[in-house]
Amino acid sequence: MALLILLLWCGSFQQSQPASEWVQLFNGTDLSGWDIKIAGYELNDNYKSTFRVEGGLLKVSYDEYEDFNGEFGHLFYREKFSHYILRVEYRFVGEQVPGGPDWAFRNSGAMLHSQSAASMGLDQEFPVSIEAQFLGGRGEGERTTANLCTPGTHVVMDGELVTQHCVNASSKTYHGDQWVTIEMEVRGDELIRHVIDGETVIAYSQPQIGGEFVTDDFPLEEGTAVTEGYIALQAESHPIEFRKVELLDLSGENQ
Repeated sequence: MALLILLLWCGSFQQSQPASEWVQLFNGTDLSGWDIKIAGYELNDNYKSTFRVEGGLLKVSYDEYEDFNGEFGHLFYREKFSHYILRVEYRFVGEQVPGGPDWAFRNSGAMLHSQSAASMGLDQEFPVSIEAQFLGGRGEGERTTANLCTPGTHVVMDGELVTQHCVNASSKTYHGDQWVTIEMEVRGDELIRHVIDGETVIAYSQPQIGGEFVTDDFPLEEGTAVTEGYIALQAESHPIEFRKVELLDLSGENQ
């Protein structure tokens, strides 16, 4: 009952916020304020212009690739956050680059409470983080979006520690190249929920370090609470476009 009340309160708070308080992390013009890390390449080496801005859209593009050889990439906003609502509008477009894994078809995401771009290893494919996974439909069948994936982390759901890598949300499937808006409400390690059209499709709490994606030299021990971090957008071999990446800072509530 307490969790239900908190979810309802969070929803009503979110809807009451003036639009002027939202900060545009993507300025619609260039990649100012962002860092790039692509597996196998140094920090801010934008291999084959994977990340770019065209026509006011932030794009993950593979038109300069002949094939994909594990160049998983992430675009990191340089400021760290702990309590916020992140709103992202995205759509998948075009065809997956040859060599991309089947699971990465129309697959991207927003990494929350992430390690920094600079702290990633040269060949590290995914940052230790919590992922709000974005998936597009395959044209038929169900394939939910706003799922939870946990590279290097675990979370608690319904009072139980969840150690499996991905958990599906309750969203509908979005086929084709339609725009989808997802909001991620993050309150430190107390509560994180993914919202589509005002409906919470998955919620969890107590994110903590753990799992197979944690390298031996990672500075935090397993079980360490994750209360803040960076935000990153994924490039996983399928073209995707973002027309809005904006944030409402909620940290003032805790002062």
